[in-house]
Amino acid sequence: MEGHDVGNELARSVNHPDSAEEPGSSSLACEHYGSPQQEVTATMRRNDNYLPVPGEEKSLDVDFVNTKDTSDESIPMKNRYADDGSPLYPRQGPYFSDGQRRVDYVLTYHIQKPNSIRRQSSRFGDNNFIRRLWRSLNIRSRGAEAQPKEDPEIAAQEQRTDYHEDDKRFRREEFEENIRETGLELEMDERTNIPGIGFMKVHAPWNVLCREAEFMKLKMPTKKSYEVKQGSNLVEKIRLFIHKVTAPLHPEVDPNRPQSVKFLSHPFSREKQHLFDLSDRDKFFDSKTRSSIVYEVLKRTRCTRATYSMGITSLLANGVYTSAYPLHDGDIEGANAEPNDRKLLYEQWASYSFFYKYQPIGLIRKYFGEKVGLYFAWLGVYTQMLIPAAIVGVIVFLYGCATVDDNIPSMEICDPRHNITMCPLCDRACSYWKLVTACGTARASHLFDNPATVFFSIFMALWAVLFMEHWKRRQMRLNYIWDLTGFGEEEQEEHKDHNRAEYEFRVMRKTIRKENPTLKREESEKVKVKLTCTDRLPAYLTTVVTMVFMIVVTFAIVFGVILYRISIKAALHMSTYSDQSNIRATVKGTAAVINLVVIIILDEVYGAIARWLTTLEVPKTDKSFEDRLIFKTFILKFVNAFTPIVYLAFFRGRLVGRPGNYLYVVGSYRMEECAHAGCLMELCIQLCITMLGKQLIQNNLFEIGIPKLKKLLRRRKSDLDSKQEEELNRSLHRHEKDHILGPFVGLSPEYMEMIIQFGMVTLFVASFPLAPLFALLNNIIEIRLDAKKFVMELRRPIAAKAKDIGIWYNLLRGLSKVAVIVNAFVISFTSDFIPRLVYQYMFSVDGTMHGFVNHTLSYFNVSEFQPGTDPLQPLHLGYSVEICRYKDYREPPWSSTPYELSKEFWVVLAARLAFVVVFQNVVMLMSDFVDWLIPDIPKDISLQIHKEKILMVELFMKEEQGKRLAARDNHNQDNCNSPSSANQSPPRPRSRPASHANCC
Repeated sequence: MEGHDVGNELARSVNHPDSAEEPGSSSLACEHYGSPQQEVTATMRRNDNYLPVPGEEKSLDVDFVNTKDTSDESIPMKNRYADDGSPLYPRQGPYFSDGQRRVDYVLTYHIQKPNSIRRQSSRFGDNNFIRRLWRSLNIRSRGAEAQPKEDPEIAAQEQRTDYHEDDKRFRREEFEENIRETGLELEMDERTNIPGIGFMKVHAPWNVLCREAEFMKLKMPTKKSYEVKQGSNLVEKIRLFIHKVTAPLHPEVDPNRPQSVKFLSHPFSREKQHLFDLSDRDKFFDSKTRSSIVYEVLKRTRCTRATYSMGITSLLANGVYTSAYPLHDGDIEGANAEPNDRKLLYEQWASYSFFYKYQPIGLIRKYFGEKVGLYFAWLGVYTQMLIPAAIVGVIVFLYGCATVDDNIPSMEICDPRHNITMCPLCDRACSYWKLVTACGTARASHLFDNPATVFFSIFMALWAVLFMEHWKRRQMRLNYIWDLTGFGEEEQEEHKDHNRAEYEFRVMRKTIRKENPTLKREESEKVKVKLTCTDRLPAYLTTVVTMVFMIVVTFAIVFGVILYRISIKAALHMSTYSDQSNIRATVKGTAAVINLVVIIILDEVYGAIARWLTTLEVPKTDKSFEDRLIFKTFILKFVNAFTPIVYLAFFRGRLVGRPGNYLYVVGSYRMEECAHAGCLMELCIQLCITMLGKQLIQNNLFEIGIPKLKKLLRRRKSDLDSKQEEELNRSLHRHEKDHILGPFVGLSPEYMEMIIQFGMVTLFVASFPLAPLFALLNNIIEIRLDAKKFVMELRRPIAAKAKDIGIWYNLLRGLSKVAVIVNAFVISFTSDFIPRLVYQYMFSVDGTMHGFVNHTLSYFNVSEFQPGTDPLQPLHLGYSVEICRYKDYREPPWSSTPYELSKEFWVVLAARLAFVVVFQNVVMLMSDFVDWLIPDIPKDISLQIHKEKILMVELFMKEEQGKRLAARDNHNQDNCNSPSSANQSPPRPRSRPASHANCC
């Protein structure tokens, strides 16, 4: 649990003798804030059965100063066991020991070992502790011959640990008593199969559920239903046709539910219970809703000790409770497993055999809540939209394969008759080489650098816009189906997160520093203390400095890989390596693997650093903590993943210089050049290895391998064999089984993984058209992998309401905009698309690509090499070399301005910049047009929302009309019971009750 260190410091602060309560004061110092109708809740205490405290727990030291008769002390606890120790109600499942009341929430805590003696709290026994410690020291000094000496500090530390545990027990008792004041019912279970762990089971009775549902304004289905009519426009007809065609792909989770009928929903109200179908109270509030209601009650329940107020988050961070979680519905495997939603999810969703089917989004939302449901709905839409992108990407790749033999530039490079001698690729060690040796690289580059890649870049830019629009419409449809259309800022403000434990601790420390001893405690509590920007300034400075340092570290590692490539290339050229043509491929591959390993390692490091920095800032709420953590993690991981790719795409080969005047770094390291066919092939290799490596190793292997490794280590440590372990697992209760599962840490890691993948797919798709295909294959596995993890390996998360995916949508939209600019620069500056167009339409004699290779090569006189940079083996080719060629647009050595940039260079540069401007504006304009053309809210959904409002108004109008008729009947009844004629006796007073049985 996050915040244990703060919790320990918190415990020391609270246990300080100066802030201790007086022994004579009330032991219950807890209050309940924010609970509606407090005058009602005061009468909601339950008559619990009391189980006497065991003698070993009640035994106190004889030296206790304020000795009291504690024989009547007891703790509220249901009697779950018979005299022989066997359970009275052996029913397995998420129920209390009576087998009737459902367990809605579980709190766990550490319990002392049976042979240990519980001591009185340090609040009451500080003097007693000193007396006992002094006595133990005297005994030890007198009996030194019989017993070995012990360090008094160690004994004192052990004693202090017992005191802390005892204080935790007192706080638990106070907190649980306060929970009972709210009407919740508790049951303690310390006779468990998990040693050292106690369980406090929480149940919410019907009146508490109704009260809290009204306070939380939970929308519940009413008795009123209406038929959902499908739209009649062309788009809706196409959608219905696709839905019918893909009917076999939909999971069979609720076949009996009519799809065209929807019940009106209204915020629950106890005064309007007649609107709701309460025939089956056990099923009216499902398990997800019940656990969220209990969690809201626990968040509002606070326990005050001295000057510090502790909530459930502080108690968890302080170690008073070790964990808190709702229970899964039941088992998923075994012949005795009863039908439940978890088992249905396991069968229809978390199975790899159903990879081709849609996800049961409605059931996911019903079981895990709207926030988790929206994540898997978004992941499903993203995976679905990758199908057309993957198909088009494969077509573009196949087009490159089909036209590689017709590509004139690669044919000229592979033609040995041209006999073009190239300048050395490195100083001294490298010799001259023939251009024909780059034939394989040139042919491979054409697979990804062809005219179809330009079309694919435009297509992917529009695809990103269509994906965002499709998701907005899907999200709006889900909001309508899940009754979230009215979930706005007011509800979010009312149900905003409570303060985090670290924030409360910092505020408490600040309050203590500023507290005026002359003021009374009631007056000092009125002073609102909060953390300001000044308080957080050191943390903000630390965050900025650390993040800048981490980014610099990333750049330094990329630069180190550059030096590795340069030095390894020179070493291989100097060695007796037989196949010199494969040197470049070897260096590329090994460098890409090194980059991948570094990215994977730094991802884990940066994730931990981002969390540490966010903790330093002490955010007030969990939502603020999550937003800040996402921002830091995204920046660090994005820079880590894309820095090597950006270098290959835009910087490699640009800062090289020319023969005779090369650019050197770190002394004698000459900056590396691109291959003759450009750096696009190396960029493709880096993207391929990084994307596949991250998906296979970091995403899938880690998520599959690490849990299996932990399970294997747990089995090896256990003395039980597989049969005994199966028997033990069968004997465990539901709350014990869920305690063994891993804690739910949030959706941020899952979203971050997909956001980085989305960047890989869109940002540099011009250089790697197969990226959507690899992403599609990964996501098909990822959906089922995440499903298995949520259903089988993690505790059930608290159901959280959300109407959108939050900050992640803004990140996706920003990446889709940046992708247009990045792809424009990749096509313009990284590939040879623009130089080929310029040559064909401006410099070619016959309007073809013949002569393009010779046009892009400049001349260099080898006699002008700088001293110490000419090749050691100039006669490697069998003849002397006077002129060598290199790829650049420069004047020849015999011109009046030798080696200056030629006019062709400036023409190509102008064309490249013009292409960037035109491509960016055209694609942006088309994207905005598509965004304007497709409405965010489907027309049929807007009509249904309007219809729901009308039906709800009609329902309330009928109710008001019924009330008026009832009031009129009562009024007529009163008039009938009163005298109506003047000749009768005088009218009786109105306060006198009518006694007539009938009215004539």
